[in-house]
Amino acid sequence: MTIPSLMRFIDHGSGGTPEVLQLAQTGVPVPAAGEVLVKVAYAGVNRPDCLQRSGRYPPPPGASPILGLEASGHVVALGEGVTQWKLGDAVCGLANGGAYAEYVSIPAGQALPIPAGLSLLQAAALPENYFTVWTNVFQRGRLQAGESFLVHGGSSGIGLTAIQLAKAFGAKVLCTVGNADKVAACLKAGADVAIDYRQQDFVAQALAATEQKGVNIILDMVGGDYMQRNLQTLAIDGRLVQIAFLQPSKTEVDWIALMVKRLTFTGSTLRPRSAADKAQMAHELQTQVWPLLEKGQALPVIHQVFELDQAAQAHALMESSTHIGKIMLKVAGD
Repeated sequence: MTIPSLMRFIDHGSGGTPEVLQLAQTGVPVPAAGEVLVKVAYAGVNRPDCLQRSGRYPPPPGASPILGLEASGHVVALGEGVTQWKLGDAVCGLANGGAYAEYVSIPAGQALPIPAGLSLLQAAALPENYFTVWTNVFQRGRLQAGESFLVHGGSSGIGLTAIQLAKAFGAKVLCTVGNADKVAACLKAGADVAIDYRQQDFVAQALAATEQKGVNIILDMVGGDYMQRNLQTLAIDGRLVQIAFLQPSKTEVDWIALMVKRLTFTGSTLRPRSAADKAQMAHELQTQVWPLLEKGQALPVIHQVFELDQAAQAHALMESSTHIGKIMLKVAGD
């Protein structure tokens, strides 16, 4: 296959509101040692993309300045030293940036085969959410079968992934959402309890669902006044895992519960993690989660697919928080 010298990509210029996103042309990246060049079929849209576009989440040193953290497609070039992939392989992968484009370079260890039975569209919806949930809920949060798990923002891409994976691994799953349609979607995805935070107090509801013991793990992307309420909701030896702040990250918290309940408070961001860390996550996903996907379990929920040149509409939808599941960009398609 002949690789062109130029490709289409989404340029976010100097940043701003979604309207700054424009289709433009740039050179096709050359894969560095240890990377594969992928001709992109689909790319996923994620909140970090919106933060980067608005100037609040600069890419780490050495990463592509182009938006986009996940993609699916076919390998069209191999960087030096890559032996686990060959030209033509269908892959999905966690990019360090650059997926809003016709071609993206991905570290070979962060690429995964397409799970049997899944389309390229479904596969592109996997990496960012499944890497994030795996490392935070299962590695850092140490979720075990029989434990109770609460995820805030249950109808988001990450939320629905967390619900399905936690349920598949034997947890009792609770979530919070903002309306009745999202309650229904989360229950359909496998949640045991879906709490409409606009109508109900999630602390009281979670305690009632756990015989007043509290939940073992909370995955939070809200912050703000949820911080204190999360501490109230957790059980003895509970774990709070913070992955984002939709509300302010600075708030007043009485930490006495941390000691009294012997709580663990942790968190992480995915993008700055080392290639070795991400490769280990990919290995664990392939061995632990890919078999579930191939049985038709824990599949990604896709809300809407936009053409690449509709990236501005995709970002506007993401920031409206009205979506249920993943927002995707079609680049080349299947």
